[in-house]
Amino acid sequence: MSTALSVADRVTSLVRALRAHGIRIGTGESVDAAQAVAALGLDSRDHLREGLASALLHDQGQRAVFDPVFDVYFPHAVGAPGSSAEVDRDSLRERLTEALTTNDSAALARLAAEAVDSLGGYDTDGWSSQQTLDRLRPQTLLAPVMSAIRAGGSGQTGAFTDRIEADEIRRRIEDFREGVRGEARRRVAEARNRDELARRMPVQTPDRTLFLYADKAQLAELRRTVHPLARKLATRLAARRRRASRGHIDLRRTLRGSLSTGGVPMRPVLRKRRPTRPELVLLCDVSGSVAGFANFTMLLVQALHDQFSKIRVFAFVNRIDEVTDLIAHGAADAEGLGARIAAEATLTGWHGSSDYGTALGEFVERYESAVGPRTTVLILGDARNNQQNPNLPALRRITRASRRTYWLNPEPRSQWDTGDSAASTYAEVVPLHECRNARQLSHLVGHLLPV
Repeated sequence: MSTALSVADRVTSLVRALRAHGIRIGTGESVDAAQAVAALGLDSRDHLREGLASALLHDQGQRAVFDPVFDVYFPHAVGAPGSSAEVDRDSLRERLTEALTTNDSAALARLAAEAVDSLGGYDTDGWSSQQTLDRLRPQTLLAPVMSAIRAGGSGQTGAFTDRIEADEIRRRIEDFREGVRGEARRRVAEARNRDELARRMPVQTPDRTLFLYADKAQLAELRRTVHPLARKLATRLAARRRRASRGHIDLRRTLRGSLSTGGVPMRPVLRKRRPTRPELVLLCDVSGSVAGFANFTMLLVQALHDQFSKIRVFAFVNRIDEVTDLIAHGAADAEGLGARIAAEATLTGWHGSSDYGTALGEFVERYESAVGPRTTVLILGDARNNQQNPNLPALRRITRASRRTYWLNPEPRSQWDTGDSAASTYAEVVPLHECRNARQLSHLVGHLLPV
């Protein structure tokens, strides 16, 4: 490790950087971290990492923030890789294929360092993980690695075996990609302001995971955040409800009362609100990549059920069906929610592609009574209608019958109206909001839903 900073300075800077990323660390945790360093010493970097994590973190989900920040202040190496010879891309890819085939973690770490050193430099003191990965393209090695594993194995193949092998190789490739990112951060931290890098570096916390691109492990981590997030939102909604229950100024009664004080309204009269909990209806596109977004939102709303007088949930692909009971009774098995909905609800007709127009029309025909003057409707989907009729009259009927209607779109705004997207068409009737991750979703739920 570099001696430019003392160990005490590194721990103090580590705590400051973690706080900058939103992790609450008090004086007690900081003292525990110092005691952990004194007890563990610097002989084992892995032991030091785990000791500091135990002292400073409150749950396992915070490791996504802690690990990359720890690497900045306690790097695994200093300077360039041991070999200074020029390495070409083809040679790196060949050795990377071999290391992925044998799952040699030490070789993969060395290759990550060599790749950044050879392919990632863009300035006198700059290294880019994205440039390294773009040039090396490790994701294209899936087929060669599978072929090499089969050539050296028993030769047994099959759909199930192939899928397991492919998932394992993808995991190894992603681990290598993360190693490249960590190596690039290390090199930049040595050359530039370490504290500034640690505070500003992007970290992939569960609430920032993009719904559309989340893998199986990331979706599982997201589902674990449902109930803590629901508790925060429930507190926020309850506070809004308390403020709203105070009522608004009754102008007529206030002016009438001001006659006794020469026309000066000394005592504003409030028009009291009757506290009522709103109703909520969800219309969720559960097709393709938007299914993860819909499933997470359905689970979050179910966890917030005490905040509403009634919740009804409808899922669709090109036909629509009510799934309220499936969510309410199966919340404990969150991972299997999508499979239960697909198995027990009627979501498709004569084809399997999304058709918002047909689904909205069927909702009006079968379930229009679910929407009333106290109802807020949330439509969840990417508005990709596969060039079908958008059926705006059906959407207008829903908006007229409801108290409020909002559309949450998990795609980035830059992709709206590209390809078969009908986002702007639907935006003529209802407001569309970009909702790409759990952080945006919690903000929208906390501010858009009525109290």
